Amino acid sequence: MIDQKIEADIELLFYAYRAFTAQADALLAERQWGRVHHRVLYFVARNPGIAVNQLLTKLGVSKQALHGPMKALQAAKLLETRSDQSDKRIKSLYLTPQGVALESELTSPQRELLQTIESELGSDVTLAWRQMMLALSNKMITKT
Repeated sequence: MIDQKIEADIELLFYAYRAFTAQADALLAERQWGRVHHRVLYFVARNPGIAVNQLLTKLGVSKQALHGPMKALQAAKLLETRSDQSDKRIKSLYLTPQGVALESELTSPQRELLQTIESELGSDVTLAWRQMMLALSNKMITKT
């Protein structure tokens, strides 16, 4: 038997994610890019110097899946790789100033949306939502 409450929750999650990603998706579509490009920019912005292997782990994608988007970001002069000082085999990733600007343009509307909703709903709801998102994230991590 299908649980109608769970079905409604799944629909809400789909709709919420669509609302959360709509503005970024539109900006990415102008460049014929997808969400993985945004994720790369986002995580490199928050982890300057991150190694490619660390980024693969954070994103949960294969080298093959990451190769194309990274090449596109590098060709657009938004992302650069540098050899690690201690181990030249390790490639560290950094955003260029243009990369920082684009990442901010993509993520700022998402940040503002979450801040608005959190202030409207209050800290108790926000805490419960974070617990739910963390539990979902941990389930994904344990299955891959």
